[in-house]
Amino acid sequence: MQDIDKIYEEDFRTVYKFLFCLTRNSDVAEELTQETFYRAIQKISSFQGKCKISTWLCQIAKNLWYDELKKKKMESLHQHKLFFEQTEDKMEDRIISNIELDKQLQGLDKPTQEVMELRITGDLSFREIATILNRTENWARVTFYRGKKKLKGDGLNEREKL
Repeated sequence: MQDIDKIYEEDFRTVYKFLFCLTRNSDVAEELTQETFYRAIQKISSFQGKCKISTWLCQIAKNLWYDELKKKKMESLHQHKLFFEQTEDKMEDRIISNIELDKQLQGLDKPTQEVMELRITGDLSFREIATILNRTENWARVTFYRGKKKLKGDGLNEREKL
């Protein structure tokens, strides 16, 4: 098994960005990233190597986020914006922007939503997105491109336009 320090060094950024995309809060993302690696150390013997270690870590991170939502008795992922501290106008503008983006993304299929959120909100590369979602980099690029076209209204085929 790989050295945990090396894993941390190589995958910290990916896990943090993934969690930031989910939480849209740097403090929560950092705390959950630390907890992710703590859990990974505890469960490293259960890693079977059927996926990349970064994918495994992101699954742990996602489960921790879901646990966090349950603790706070949140009904859906999109309601997490409610516990932001709105101390600055910039933060409020970001929340409004994120809500508008969420509304637009809701019309897309789940894989496209994930790719768009990871790329736009999480600022992840297509390679990082592919790793997290256990897909190819080309798939991530094509999915993002098609999602962008749908959001612009260009994604309609000829039958849908009639």
